[in-house]
Parts: sequence; structure tokens; C-alpha cells
Amino acid sequence: MKLLLSFALIAVIMVYVTPVTAGPVSEDDIQNSFYPYKSGFPSFGGYEPGVVVNQGNVEQFKDVLDKALYRFVKDGWVEIKTAPTTDFPLSENYIQATRDNAAGVSLNENGTLDGYVAGRAFPIEPDISDPLAGQKLVWNYQYGFNSGDSETIFPFWWTFRNIKTGKVERVLKFEWHFMNYSHRVSFDPTPKFEKNPSKIYRGIYSIVTEPFDLANTQLLIHRYEDDTKRDDAWLYLGFQRRVRRLATGNITDAFLGTDLMIEDFEGYNGRVTDYNWEYGGTRDLLLPFYYHNDMELATEPANDPDGYRFVQVHGKGNCFPNVTYQLRKTYTLIGTPKDTNHPIGKRVINLDAQTSTMASLITYDRKGDLWKWFPIGKAHPDHHDPKNKGSGVALDDYAVLIDVQADHCTTLQFKSIISDEDNQPNLFTVQNLRKAGK
Repeated sequence: MKLLLSFALIAVIMVYVTPVTAGPVSEDDIQNSFYPYKSGFPSFGGYEPGVVVNQGNVEQFKDVLDKALYRFVKDGWVEIKTAPTTDFPLSENYIQATRDNAAGVSLNENGTLDGYVAGRAFPIEPDISDPLAGQKLVWNYQYGFNSGDSETIFPFWWTFRNIKTGKVERVLKFEWHFMNYSHRVSFDPTPKFEKNPSKIYRGIYSIVTEPFDLANTQLLIHRYEDDTKRDDAWLYLGFQRRVRRLATGNITDAFLGTDLMIEDFEGYNGRVTDYNWEYGGTRDLLLPFYYHNDMELATEPANDPDGYRFVQVHGKGNCFPNVTYQLRKTYTLIGTPKDTNHPIGKRVINLDAQTSTMASLITYDRKGDLWKWFPIGKAHPDHHDPKNKGSGVALDDYAVLIDVQADHCTTLQFKSIISDEDNQPNLFTVQNLRKAGK
């Protein structure tokens, strides 16, 4: 009996110590992963695209709403307009990179990857019986095509709003830049910059343009290829004219007085290995995917050279985007911080299956109570600014973080451009912080 138990224990240990390889990836796997609607679009009993989901019928559609959105509709905070599901195909370069490389990817015992070059790391459909399914999904998200290889967001307005009164308390205006140093598929050099001694995977840079008291405040983040290495982050304070390195704990503080933490950016802006990840199943949800140019648009910004206008806001406190939602295949990804002192109890990320992008995030506090809701609207690149046509990126087009415990929200309205015109490694340096701050 002792011998049998010993063999059983060794078998269990081997499951978690031996690297897990993706194995053969067929063309059917590729097609199912990137073209989930080739055989038809999702349906739900009693649902017809074009219906408005409101207090009167919300119970009928409860199963296709995330928990926070269901609560908001039920409480009369917002009504949801719907539209037919549409295809959001990613770049053929990214899909081909998946074909070429996915079979060589392995998941290590510490939760990191070996053999990853570019594309979707694990394109095979997740299996609820696979204890590592959540870990694989989060890597698809982390190395997704959310910003392409390079993205500039400008203008980018963050508006602080009181939910109860709708009062606008403050508007921060930014310019943001995102660039991959490696795993590139569209812009030269591919698949990576050879001159990268620090082995940075991704750089994020932002600068405040208004208001005056925060102008020239800048943020720089380096995320490394080695996910066990902590991010480096620096803040340039315009009013002090100095660069300050951010301590690890600062990424979970409110960023410049907004409702967002640095860790919240893009849904989850942190190391994969800082959380335990669980796959919560597949279901169809109403998600904010749409054609930007067909939406009701705001009058701002007034002087955009392309005539671009932000998505309009509506609902309680003007905290909700006035866009249409589609019924889309969705993976539920649940992340629990390993640090017991982390302010968040868990993140529930609703990943769009086709694009592996986060369409909505629900965060719960350490008591398990609903804390924040963070949807990110996705616009089709061919129905947006002309510069994005053909980019194959499901564009970030708006976001809002609603803090239900504080009755407060921060709406994010912006213009995303997929381009490497402004993004080169010298932009993502501490030296540039000092230079731009002068």
C-alpha cells in the first residue's frame, strides 16, 4: 500500500513539475480559435439582435449578461442596445504566427512559457477538466493582439464623474503609447528588436497634457520577457521635475486620483505569475463590440484632424458608453492574487473567444463583495479611423471603471491608432522622461 501511495504521489508531482507542451495544432484548431462563427453566430432563447435590454426584460436575458451589468440594468442605471454579432478577425500575420509556432510552446512548472515566439500560445479550445486551462488562457490574453505590435492613443480623456449626480469633477487629458519589443508580427523588426539588453517584452509610456497642475506628469512601465521578474515603473512628476521609481505596492494604488490602479490598465496589467488563474467555463455574453462610425458620437474632440469623435456616454451619472452590444462566445477567466495583502479578492475577466481580448472585468474586494466593473469597448478597425483599416486589431475604443462602493466612475474616451510611426525604443526610456519633462 505504501508503495502504491508513493507511486501516486510521484504521478501527481510529475503533472505539476513536468512542462506541459501544446502538442500538435491542427488547421481545424486554428480555424476554431480564430473563426468561431464560421458555422453560425450564437443564439439565445428569446433573444433577437436589436432588442433593448432594460428593467422590464432583464430577467429574461440574465444568463447573457455579466453579473455587474445585470445588476446595473436591473437597478435602472442603464439600458443595453443590441446588434447582430459580427466577425472581428485578427491580423493574418498573427494567425500565421500561431500556425508556425504554437506547437512548440510549453507551460513550465512555475507558470511561465518556453518556446513562445509569436501568435496565440494555446489555440486549442480550453477544457474545463484541464487544471491548467486558466493558465493557458491568461497567456493567450497576455500575448494577445490587443494593441497590435504598436499603438498610440491620442487624444485620451479620463473624466471623473459622480454616479449619483452626474457631476464632472475633473478631466485628465493624456497621450499613451504601447510597444512590443518582442513577439512582433506586423511592424519591422519581426519577431523582435535585436538590441534589447534588458530583455523587455513590452513598454508603456504616457504623458499628461492637461490640466495645468498635472501637465508633463509621465508614466513609464517595462514588462520583461521573464515573467518572474517584477515590472519596472517610473513616474515623472511635472511639478517636481524629477523621476521617481515606483515601488511594487504602488501599482495597486489609485492612479492620479482616478478609479483605476496601474494594475487595472487594459483589464490586467501585471505579471501572470502574481495570480492563480482558473478557467470558469465558456458561455455566450452580450459584449460591447461594434462599428465605431455607426455609433452615436460625442461632439468632442473638436479639432481632430481626421474628424474623429469619441463614443458618447449615457445612463446613470453618464458613466456608461452609448454603444451596441453583441452576443459573443466568451471564456471566463478568474484570477486570485497570491499576495494575501492585495486589495482585490479576485478578478473575473470575460475574454472574447475570437480576439482573446478583455471585454469586461469584474473585481471583488477581499470580503467577496462586488467592487468595480471595467468594460472595454471594442471597435472594428475597418469602421474606425481610416489609419486602422486592415490592421486586424480589435481596437480599444472606450472604457469606464465604475466603483460601486464609492458611487463614482472614471470614463475613458479616446482615439486608438495602430502604428509604429511614433513608437521606437528611445521613447520608452527614463532619459526620455527627463527630456519630455523639460
